[in-house]
Amino acid sequence: MVALSANNLNKSYGTVQALTDLSLEVEKGEIYGIIGPDGAGKTTLFRILTTLLLADSGTATVDGLDVVKDYKQIRQIIGYMPGKFSLYQDLTVEENLTFFATVFHTTIEENYHLIEDIYKQIEPFKDRRAGKLSGGMKQKLALSCALIHKPTVLFLDEPTTGVDPVSRKEFWEMLMKLKTEGITIIVSTPYMDEATLCDRIALIQDGEFLKVDTPRNIVADYPDTLWAVQADQMHQLLRDLRDLPFIRRSFSFGETFHVTFDNDTTPGQLKDFLAAKSYTNIAIKEIEPTVEDCFMLLSRK
Repeated sequence: MVALSANNLNKSYGTVQALTDLSLEVEKGEIYGIIGPDGAGKTTLFRILTTLLLADSGTATVDGLDVVKDYKQIRQIIGYMPGKFSLYQDLTVEENLTFFATVFHTTIEENYHLIEDIYKQIEPFKDRRAGKLSGGMKQKLALSCALIHKPTVLFLDEPTTGVDPVSRKEFWEMLMKLKTEGITIIVSTPYMDEATLCDRIALIQDGEFLKVDTPRNIVADYPDTLWAVQADQMHQLLRDLRDLPFIRRSFSFGETFHVTFDNDTTPGQLKDFLAAKSYTNIAIKEIEPTVEDCFMLLSRK
């Protein structure tokens, strides 16, 4: 069954086109990732789907309810965690959670099973003001407040941005458990490594989807053999790689450069060329592509 659908959404801010004919369909109970860099249109899309912003054109529904005509009903059945921490910073952890439960005419006790694993981690700080929490604790409190009324669809806009790696891992473990409760989760992130944790992903850039599929299928569709290249003088190396006629593509990835060759080129030819240019400690290794490699390829097309 479909939990959420959108058809040909368009939104602009003056001369800036934020979304262009964007369409998507999310199945009930899946974790659906919107993956892309800052400024790609993720937050605009989320604000339209959560009834906080009107699209210039196009339609969207959540659980069969229209985001324009039925916005009041939608706000009762969704949970929304915006990218910026937006809870009451002068209220304590417990006061924030109680407030949100009251707004939705429920109690902490009624849906405590949904937030139990999360809340146990912040319960020792229940009397601390929200503004004094660490980044990871703020995110856990925000997620608890978004869940306390047991939403059918949960929107998480870049929930792990600025959070330490351990908290990021814990956060995704919580999402996996929420999925078992039947909650549909739509999550946006600029972190490509988080894409593999989703059931399906949509790669977005400049307000358009580049590709929508499972992470595995997207990686499997990468068309070329991919190589990681390293050597001394890495800064100059990237320039030389991009100037070589037999290098099809080259991208910087951490401590290596990911490159693809023309069909008749071998790693040995590249190594000989670099050695002739006085590069040392040359390493060329075949690697498996990642979602990030696929995104870089699609964004260049």
